[in-house]
Amino acid sequence: MALTTVRPEGMGFNTGRRNLIINGAMQVAQRGTSSTAANYETVDRFQNSRSTDGGVTQSQTDLTSGSPYDEGFRHVYRQTMSTASSTPDAGHYLAALQLIEASTVATSGWNYTSDSSYLTVSFWVKSSVAGTYVFQFRTNDGTAQAYTFEYTLVADTWKKVTHSIPGNSNITINNDNGRGLELYWWVYLGTNYDDSSHTNEVWEAYSGSSQSKPFAQNWMTTANATFDVTGVQLEVGENASDFEHRSFGEELALCQRYFFAEPQTRAYHATLNGFFASTTMFIGLKHLPVPMRAGPSLSITGNFAAAGTANKTTSSETITNAIGDDLTSIEIRGTVSSATAGEGANFRNDNDATATFHLDAEL
Repeated sequence: MALTTVRPEGMGFNTGRRNLIINGAMQVAQRGTSSTAANYETVDRFQNSRSTDGGVTQSQTDLTSGSPYDEGFRHVYRQTMSTASSTPDAGHYLAALQLIEASTVATSGWNYTSDSSYLTVSFWVKSSVAGTYVFQFRTNDGTAQAYTFEYTLVADTWKKVTHSIPGNSNITINNDNGRGLELYWWVYLGTNYDDSSHTNEVWEAYSGSSQSKPFAQNWMTTANATFDVTGVQLEVGENASDFEHRSFGEELALCQRYFFAEPQTRAYHATLNGFFASTTMFIGLKHLPVPMRAGPSLSITGNFAAAGTANKTTSSETITNAIGDDLTSIEIRGTVSSATAGEGANFRNDNDATATFHLDAEL
């Protein structure tokens, strides 16, 4: 007689790589754990999208208790209204955002042009300000389409939100390395962007002036208001499954396709090796841990030097090209002084453990 295994209710099978979201447990923060700047600054793959009014801090914050903690989550992506606005103007907005590469969506198995094929998003969310919040999907290729839904939060109380969306014949997603699907957790939208006649839970052509109904909460006018999200999963199908926990190493490698930070763990940390092509030119090659999405841009802060030469400034370091089609290495060239042509050298921080060496290929 064949053995039949009965799966207890609520126990899901981990089929691997269900989650189209990268870093949904907010584990990786290569750039740092707190910033008052907008865009990508803390938790990898998540960015702070906001108007230029300032007053918001984004951070990777530790979880110590609560329902998400009990399910294995130890970090959240947090927005904090550090400087409240008593009268936000019509152009103010704030969202947490992840951009998903088009090829990831196109090859996911979601038949995005069919209204009988679904994606399901699930996430844990909490705000210190009670009220109604808005989540938005947005496509980028062809004629941009958008789909929004609302959810209501009780102040300082975690809620797990789950929502399924069908495909639509108007959706276009290219199989390339551009933006495919954009996910917005809208915390606030000014009146330039909301519309009382906006329709939720349908796909429609994206309109910047009709992204949601008017907001039914006062997050931006509340000093020290917080908005936390973690446990983000986006998967093909009409039902949410248990969160696909991945190791820190797996998530880090996925994040490094879009951003790579060479850890400066100590003074004189060697970032790459190279040689002096002349008495005034250093050439070095950096092999990357994973292929990057596109040719990256280089950002250097602090003091770096090629061994045995004078300090070099960030303005003298440039990426001249990506070596090979696989984007697994980059070449840098920099001006030096009094070098010996032909000698090998390493490129390192010059007794500056706070220096940074960043490669950016974000969407």
